[in-house]
Amino acid sequence: MHPAARYLQRLHQIHASGQGTAETSSYGPLEELLEEVGRGLKPAVVPIAQLRNTGAGMPDFGLFTKDQLKKGVDKVLALAVNPARGVVEVKGASDNTWQTAQGAQATKYWDKYRLVLVTNYRDFLILGQDADGKPLQLGTYSIAKDEAEFWAQARRAEQTAELLGDSFLDFLRRALLQNAPLREPEDLAALLAGYAREARERVERHAQLPALEGLRKAMEDSLGLSFEGADGERFFRSTLVQTLFYGVFSAWVAWAETAAPGETFNWKSADETLAVPVVQDLFEHLAGASRLDALGLRDVMAWAEDALNRVDRAAFFRRFAAEHAIQYFYEPFLQAFDPQLRKELGVWYTPREVVRYMVARVDRVLRDELGRPDGLADPTVHVLDPCCGTGAFLVEVARKIHANLQDAGKGALAGPLLKEALQERVFGFELLPAPFVVAHLQMGLMLARLGAHLGKDERLPVYLTNALTGWEHPAEPKKQAVLQQLADERVKADAVKHQKPILVILGNPPYSGYAGIAKMDEERGLADAYRKPAPGTAPVRSPEGQGLNDLYVRFFRMAERKIAEWSPEGVVSFISNYSWLDGLSHPLMRQTLLHQFDRIWIDSLNGDKFRTGKLTPEGEPDPSIFSTPQNREGIQVGTAIATFVRKTAHAPAETVAYRDLWGKDKLAQLDAEAAEADPAYPETIAPHPALGLPFRPLAVSRAYLEWPTLEELFPVSYPGVKTSRDGFLVDIDKARLEARLAKYFDPALSHGDLKAQHPEVMTKSARYEPEAIRDTLRKRGMKPEGLVRYAYRPLDVRWLYWEGETKLLDEKRPEYQPQVFEGNRFLVLPQRNRRYWSPPLFASLLADKNSLDGAASAVPMLLRAHHETGTLYAADEVPNLSEVAWAKLAELEQEGANQRCTPMHADERRPIAVHHGAARVQPALSLDPTDLFFHALAVLHAPAYRAENGGALRMDWPRIPWPASKEALAASAALGRAVAALLDGEQPVPGVTTGKIRAELKGVAVLATMEGAALDLEVTAGWGIRGQGGIAMPSEGRREGERVFLNGRTFWDGVPDAVWTYSLGGYPVLKKWLSYREATLLGRPLRTEEADHFAAMARRIAALLALGGELDANYRRQTTSKRR
Repeated sequence: MHPAARYLQRLHQIHASGQGTAETSSYGPLEELLEEVGRGLKPAVVPIAQLRNTGAGMPDFGLFTKDQLKKGVDKVLALAVNPARGVVEVKGASDNTWQTAQGAQATKYWDKYRLVLVTNYRDFLILGQDADGKPLQLGTYSIAKDEAEFWAQARRAEQTAELLGDSFLDFLRRALLQNAPLREPEDLAALLAGYAREARERVERHAQLPALEGLRKAMEDSLGLSFEGADGERFFRSTLVQTLFYGVFSAWVAWAETAAPGETFNWKSADETLAVPVVQDLFEHLAGASRLDALGLRDVMAWAEDALNRVDRAAFFRRFAAEHAIQYFYEPFLQAFDPQLRKELGVWYTPREVVRYMVARVDRVLRDELGRPDGLADPTVHVLDPCCGTGAFLVEVARKIHANLQDAGKGALAGPLLKEALQERVFGFELLPAPFVVAHLQMGLMLARLGAHLGKDERLPVYLTNALTGWEHPAEPKKQAVLQQLADERVKADAVKHQKPILVILGNPPYSGYAGIAKMDEERGLADAYRKPAPGTAPVRSPEGQGLNDLYVRFFRMAERKIAEWSPEGVVSFISNYSWLDGLSHPLMRQTLLHQFDRIWIDSLNGDKFRTGKLTPEGEPDPSIFSTPQNREGIQVGTAIATFVRKTAHAPAETVAYRDLWGKDKLAQLDAEAAEADPAYPETIAPHPALGLPFRPLAVSRAYLEWPTLEELFPVSYPGVKTSRDGFLVDIDKARLEARLAKYFDPALSHGDLKAQHPEVMTKSARYEPEAIRDTLRKRGMKPEGLVRYAYRPLDVRWLYWEGETKLLDEKRPEYQPQVFEGNRFLVLPQRNRRYWSPPLFASLLADKNSLDGAASAVPMLLRAHHETGTLYAADEVPNLSEVAWAKLAELEQEGANQRCTPMHADERRPIAVHHGAARVQPALSLDPTDLFFHALAVLHAPAYRAENGGALRMDWPRIPWPASKEALAASAALGRAVAALLDGEQPVPGVTTGKIRAELKGVAVLATMEGAALDLEVTAGWGIRGQGGIAMPSEGRREGERVFLNGRTFWDGVPDAVWTYSLGGYPVLKKWLSYREATLLGRPLRTEEADHFAAMARRIAALLALGGELDANYRRQTTSKRR
């Protein structure tokens, strides 16, 4: 339960009992709350009730730090000193906190302790002191406007806590940190972020102020974007508050450089130390007295000022300067201020090792490839970071220029020459005001440390602008009522875009867009260049999916166009999401990059949760390159550094230099390599057009691309069924599904009552009108034949209510359902894989679209064709084979047949019977045409096939080697039928699931109990949890050695690692099955037949694994034959 909910619930229980006193009876819940909040601080803060009288009375609580009470310190002596974080004065809920704060008792406490938290359980007030040592309210918080409302809200404790969100606990944290010594950047960031959250909430309460609307319009015009909807409003308000606080922080840092010891900072003079005009303009506009009063921010800014004046400046700036703590400040601030916004913005501190390596690589390429012996220090080298954030790359470029100047013997001139370089030819663009402010601060501090101070009216050409617009048509200077400096900033940025000979573009572009921020057409159109072939290039597959919509792709296009189309030569170096290296959305992007640049280097940094599980090929940890002590998780997607060079005498690249970096030492490796910046690239890739020109090595056998695709052999496939209402229409238990359907078809049960019980089936969506559909179906009545067995997940068959007349099922696949008949079988697989390739499922039922991790398609063995009358007959069942497949089968019966598979045209891929009508005479063959279907299944399940062709298998339908003879086909099909029997959970397999179990399988997944324990089939070991929206999610569970536990007493013994980890369709089969059957999700223990089914699944998997050698040998026989 949320701490605030628990606090309110306990208070309500005491109040409702009628047995407590107004004040002291409720000390317990308050003490627990303060203790829980204090536990999360460093050092922890501990409330101690009923302090002894040391001359000012007996405060209700003292707030001590843990080190005041550490072991070895006598508690009596500890309590003789003042509590480090002040005292608490408590009154009953009927009292007035504000009057209490002004009363004699609180005044006496304040005189003694100088910090008092006053509360009546519903209102809280922090009474501290100002710079002159006089009493000052440092913050207030109200749960309710009066006592009656408070007790009403306490009665609804959980709902009230949800409404309060984090704001209540944030206030208490601030109260407990008021007297904390501030030495670390992270601590100051956390405290200021708490004030910023309070400021944002106050701004939200005054969101309709005309002054804010004018500011919003000015920012939209100048930055070329639009704040749309609720997300846009949130983004805009967060931007304002961040800018205000970063402005104050930056001004304080600048002030501190010359401030005398003991001198105090005044936030109102902040604009005087903000050197960048647009920042001054923004700050003055936000921080004007009338606007601050209207927004209710004056006291919040006073709190921030107080915090800054409590900083131990000597300790703070030792860390701040030595450890690049601007990033260590900025990221913790945003994480504490708005974690969701931080996630959306992709604000990840680019590790210095990465930045240093990339800048060094660019410097090396300039020397080696473009004839600039001084590298970045060459006066002809103009540099742009188009997404500079807090300025990490710009600072490193400056350091490299300075180092090169020193190496060139410039001595004391290095500082002035660096300043000149930064002012004239090193540029940065940033869209967001907050990191923009920090970038200027960081650059200014760096220059000062190198002895090249900026003058009062000097600034660096780092501009607040949209880097993706204004390249083709510069903005016209114009006057505007609000933020004229912002309009001027855009003009200056456009001058860089149109007039400066940019030679280097580098940085870390954002990976995705920001919710609620609409972009100009010019920006949206950037990726269109990667939707069509580059001029004069050979055909390559068209883009598929949505990957080109990712924001980083637009930055690639912007940089590629600037360097390769509008400049004679140049270098681009980006670190980005690495999905573009072989993504199905990016073939034409890769084609364009090959066409436009002379050389390409790829440093793949891996660390991908989805593709590799953040593991190296050896199974060791492979963290994200963005993992830091502050953020150990890093990001989920893998990343890569891509470096491109374009030469004046241009020759399109034909190969890509590639290397992988793995493991926990990647950062150290990059840092070590930065010295020479000339790493070895062990792989030279010649991107293959048929595979979409991938820029990473792909496992593919030499003959693979000569084989026909699965679609070329079996041309008809159907997308899997998608209910979008699984919780209502699908069930493990038929009886439960029938009970829900009875309610659905019950004319006496209203729509509202059904929605209250089962909201998933009565919630309206864009293509679903639940009430109209239910009215229609209730008139018709339930169809018992609609209850069908359903291949829901690998080896996990359930019950589905299939209804083909309405949108009760989101995607019912009416063309698929008639093909489910006795004797028909399906291969279930995606045309292309979302993460990595996995062998297909096998089913005789309707299959769910999500029966595997991706969009499942069902490829039928047989087709039931229509006569012209539309009537179905059993005689109409024909193999799902293309004309060429039929022809090649006929060739197998002829000696000396053509040994080469001819290319297939689209119309040849249609099944004969469907294409020409049921009367079409099929070739008379002695072999069984369905053998080809089972031959494909055998090949697709061969481990060697997956290992040799895994890279290409991600791209499209898998390709199938043609058998060398009809005898080879029959032998391969026999293996395929054995695989099919093991994969079909509805089909018994003698020796595996029925009869006498084979000796090697007898010890697999044997149900057992701990010694002396009774059999217990309730799954409580934590295999599944209820996730967002009630969806079952897998969890860790309990597995020890080869034992898989249902609970603390019962387990399946003899489940080897290979069986336990076996995946089909991207899902670990056994773990996935168990995750749905956790008792809290299933609502009952397993039945004995279900426990036995788990054991049977494990034996099926063990038998499949045992077939691996035979499947590989069979695959080798097909691939070593001459026939393709």
